[in-house]
This record gives sequence, structure tokens and C-alpha cells, in this order.
Amino acid sequence: MAPQREWLERDFYQDLGVASDASTEDIQKAYRKLANELHPDKNPGNTEAEDRFKRVSEAKSVLSDPEKRKEYDETRAMFAGGRFRGGGNGFPGGFPGGGGTHYTSTTGADFNIGDLFGGGAGAGGGESAGGFGDLFEGLFNRGTRSSTATRPKRGNDLETETTLTFKDAAMGTTVPLRVTSPAPCTTCHGSGAKPGTSPRVCPNCNGSGFVSRNQGAFGFSEPCQDCQGTGSRIDDPCTDCDGSGVKVRARTINVRIPAGVEDGQRIRLAGQGEAGRRGAPSGDLYVVVHVTPDKVFSRSGNDLKVQLPVSISELVLGATVSVPTLDGSVGVKIPANTTDGRTLRVRGRGVPKRSGGAGDLLVTVKVAVPPKLDEAAVEAMRQYAAAEKAAGFDPRAGWGR
Repeated sequence: MAPQREWLERDFYQDLGVASDASTEDIQKAYRKLANELHPDKNPGNTEAEDRFKRVSEAKSVLSDPEKRKEYDETRAMFAGGRFRGGGNGFPGGFPGGGGTHYTSTTGADFNIGDLFGGGAGAGGGESAGGFGDLFEGLFNRGTRSSTATRPKRGNDLETETTLTFKDAAMGTTVPLRVTSPAPCTTCHGSGAKPGTSPRVCPNCNGSGFVSRNQGAFGFSEPCQDCQGTGSRIDDPCTDCDGSGVKVRARTINVRIPAGVEDGQRIRLAGQGEAGRRGAPSGDLYVVVHVTPDKVFSRSGNDLKVQLPVSISELVLGATVSVPTLDGSVGVKIPANTTDGRTLRVRGRGVPKRSGGAGDLLVTVKVAVPPKLDEAAVEAMRQYAAAEKAAGFDPRAGWGR
């Protein structure tokens, strides 16, 4: 995710080509379409497509997260068009400078700068909202407050998809996934410096990543231009990654899919996402699982469901029938005089549970009518029908009344 101060210069909605009120589903669809078009595998050597691929990935990582999106929208809305003005020297983004702490917004309302720093209390007496306090941390310092060291930029989270058979999803499996994304440079091992050399502390900011100057009642800090806010200088950059410590490359990851995963479920692989720059932590990789429907089985949570075709005689007389499971077959006893549509439960032969054990096998019997019978079988059925009638059996007794 980009640092919050970079949000003022980025329009993530424009990057994805969606409206500012787009739903999360629309954002996901737009990302998938653009990521498919701009993927480095489809555009080898195209640096413009690679840059756009990174931008849409970053935009998606912010806008698909409700909390990040809310903070992004609030930040952009507050600074849009320079909504605050004051009588002193201007601050970046149209924010006023000067010696006072109260200013007037463009709507004419008084504005207390202390609220932005999380230093005051809200109307209800509690702590003020902290969404914008983080934004100003590192940009403004009160009095003699010391500069905060630059935080390394964590890599973006990535998302990919895989399709499994019903059995693999239920029993668990390991699948190789081919991922093309920014990864630590193998030449400099992510440092950004040419092998045999190392980055050095930036002398301009003493490694903090910021330079400060006083302006009125505040100390104003801004990213150091000599090191671009990283706190270090690379005199001899790695030629493979141009000093970034990151290079787009294809890699294969063996992903362990746990037993019982369901269609649409996301699996998080910590640290397998986009690499952070100059040794910063990598983001996470999320794998969306799609499960192919099975011809025989279906699921209800950890219970495995199967519909068993049976004959009329098996229901009337009873029988023991072989029923398939995920790991072989099991004999299921059908009691005599079982009704069509009855569900029989076999304990512990369902989908494995993460906590141990397994769900149950639910067998629903369904009468299969023969398409054709010979004369002897037809005559036997006539005799059976007569015996039913003589015994007083009426299948529609009490029905429709």
C-alpha cells in the first residue's frame, strides 16, 4: 500500500477505470480485466505495461479493503481543491501555515489543527478520530519533536486463482502456482546495491528519511530529496534492478491447500506477495480457490452428500448396498420398508475437519424405475399390485385433503 501522503497525488479509481462509488465487486472485476491485459507474461519487455500492472495492483489493494478505502476517500476529500486556508505561508496540499492553531475552512467554519494530530477530544469527550493523525505523522512536528525514522515500504498484496477437483478440495492437496510479480532481486538479494557494496546512511537526513525546517509554531518535515525518503544512499546501484532491490520475475510456489476448502475461499500465504523495496517486508499472496462440481458428491459443510439409486424391491425388502466415499466405498444397510427420499447417515465418512475427525456421509435413497420389463417381471408386478391392494395399502391415503 502506498504511504498515505502519496494518496494525495494518486487517483486509484482512475487507475482502475471505475467510478468513485463503484462496488467492491466492480472493483474486483475491473482489476481482473486490467491485470489480465497488462500481465508481464503477456507483455514481455513492455515497461509501460509493467508500470501500469503495478499501479492497478496497488489501486486494487487499497480500494478492495473497506478500511483502507474509507481512509483514502476521506484523505482525498479533505484536501481536494485546497479546502483550508489561513493567513500565513501555505503548507503542502493547500493546508495553511502560520503561527496560530485555529484556521478558517473554505466553508467559513473554524478549524482546530490539533484535531488532525489526534491531540484533542471529540464532541463526546473521547479521543478524536485517528485516521488523519497518521497522515500528518512525519509531515509536521510540534516544537522540538524529533523526526520519525522512515518506515520501509511493505510490498503490495497479490491475488491469484486456482481450480481444484471436488475431491482435492475436500481431502486437501498441494498445487504449484506460477506467479509473475515484483520479487527480491536475486543479484543484490533485495539491497539495491551492486554485489560487493552496501547502501550507506544518507548524510543529508542522517538516515531518518526526512529533513525538517521550522515554520511558525510547527516544525515542518518533508521527505529527503537526496535519498527519496529511504534514509540510505546507494552509490553503486545493482544493474539488474536499477537500485530498487526488486525485479519482476516468474516463480513457482507450491501451495498446500488444506482439507475442506470451499468454492470461493481465499487462502492467505504470508510474505509471498510483492517484494518490498530495498529489503522491506513482502506483501501477502491470496489464492482464491474454485471447486469443480462433482457428478456424484455434494457438500453441506463437512458432511458429504450422495444420492443413491435403488430399486423398489430394495426399499421394500431391505438390502446392503455399496456406496462410494472420498477414499473408497462403504456398505450402507437399507432397512426394510424404507421410504423413497429417506436420508441415511454414515458417521465419520464425510469431509475431513481441520480440528480432526470428519463429517458424516449423508445417503439419500431415490427409486430408479426400470425403463423396460419382460413379461415375467410385468406379471410379478401385477401380482404385487394385487397383494398391495388386498392388504389395504393406499399410497395416496390422506393426500390432497
